[in-house]
Amino acid sequence: MPPSLPLSSMLLALAFAISSAPAMAVEGHYQTKTPYAPQQDPATYAAPPAGFQPIYTQLVARHGSRGLTGMKNDAALYAMWQQAAAQEALTPLGRELGPDILALMQANALLGYGVAGIERPGYGNLSQTGIDEHRQLAVRILARLPTLFAQIGQDAATAPRQLVTIDSGVDRARDSARFFTQSLLEHAPALAPLLYLPPAPTPYPQQRAPVLQHDGVNRFLLYAHKLAPQTDFVADRANPHYATYAASQAYQYYQRTKQLHALMDAPARQPEAAAHARHVLERLFAPAFLDQFEGGRASYADKGSYTFTSADGKLTRTMTGSGKTVIRSLNAAASKLYALYAISAGMRHEVPADFSRYMPAEDARYYAYIADHEDFYQKGPATTASAGVTWRFALALREDFFKEVDALTKGDLRHAAKLRFTHAEMIIPLASAMGLKQVLAPLPASASYSYESNPWRGQDVSPLAANMQWDVYRNGEGQLIVRLLYNEKETDFQTACDGARIAPGSVFYDYMKLKTCYGHVAAR
Repeated sequence: MPPSLPLSSMLLALAFAISSAPAMAVEGHYQTKTPYAPQQDPATYAAPPAGFQPIYTQLVARHGSRGLTGMKNDAALYAMWQQAAAQEALTPLGRELGPDILALMQANALLGYGVAGIERPGYGNLSQTGIDEHRQLAVRILARLPTLFAQIGQDAATAPRQLVTIDSGVDRARDSARFFTQSLLEHAPALAPLLYLPPAPTPYPQQRAPVLQHDGVNRFLLYAHKLAPQTDFVADRANPHYATYAASQAYQYYQRTKQLHALMDAPARQPEAAAHARHVLERLFAPAFLDQFEGGRASYADKGSYTFTSADGKLTRTMTGSGKTVIRSLNAAASKLYALYAISAGMRHEVPADFSRYMPAEDARYYAYIADHEDFYQKGPATTASAGVTWRFALALREDFFKEVDALTKGDLRHAAKLRFTHAEMIIPLASAMGLKQVLAPLPASASYSYESNPWRGQDVSPLAANMQWDVYRNGEGQLIVRLLYNEKETDFQTACDGARIAPGSVFYDYMKLKTCYGHVAAR
């Protein structure tokens, strides 16, 4: 784009280019490891009503596609493969599995090396796909709201507004924020002076020496599922973060309950679990080798050390397994292979291996269902008896969206946008807390989650780089209206708020009526 063009012209041209080339979804059954694709062609977005102009936008996004979070499933499965190789118990296809696992391990051990913006290479980092997901998401926001960003860029010197950016404090969320904002500024450099990282909430933990966090970190909003006494303890009931901390502790207790694990483990007790495991594994291992799992005669753990060196020879990393991830059954082995299949979908730049060869489509769909079943009860709507314990810690994040728009109603335009970067463990509960259709639907204890009876799917609720965005428009009379985009698809707020639509069937909602609607729900 020639630099002589004004920002407004650049963004309008960008909008045309993006709308004419929507991204394509990745085919496969990857559950919440599904690489991101926007769920609606931006050319089909509804135009705001006459007289309304965009004045603000806000976002919360999951980090982008990443590698494995640690050397666990891969090393355990590789140990199993090594033993099978020693016993000459591999099929021709099975012989190819070991080198592909080792290639995946090496890619994860060195992930991010040589990539500007990645401080510590290794497991858990963004892949190139994940970097691209956030860079492209930033471009599409600029393209969707060209007049908003052109105006705030033009006014940066005389009436500066802020692009507030916060993250969970975890590297992959912080890196997602960095790559997003870098892309934003590459296409709209006039926005650079407006970026603002607010100080982290402090002092926490209360009653102890505070643990300092980087500017821009907000664990109470973006890591609330895992608030810890050593970093986040809140004792004062009058503290604004007390309810979130208490809800986080209740959730973490729920995760340890026998009732939850009984719900999550139910599918493993069904006959199809053994059938799918056999179907996957007998394509790779000799049946007699697999029979050794019976009676506890075989187990494989993530033990041992592996050394990997970068292609340029400048980085060498030695990884040692903890021995805590153990394969004791056919179902465990097949599930861990599914985990490698799923993560490899977002690592196609780093790992040339095609793990779909080892996971037939019908089996991949089954293991995606198993993962959805677990996530539904552990992170999603869960049961009516759970009384919202899986999402109440996300209410503060929901209310932060409303607080931002509340400021606009009072004439406070300091924030032009708020950009938040987090994890699936917050995106999934937020969707429930928002009461989005087909997302907040808890089941009675007598019913069981299934694909046939329930529309909840991890690949729709929280693919990698999943996001929720609110665009805010204002007319000459000061009326504010809001549009919700979920994974960049125009999405209805909860059904109880249909009366807040500016017209029947409209995707735009009157903000004051919307706030009232959610206020009643929050008070129930």
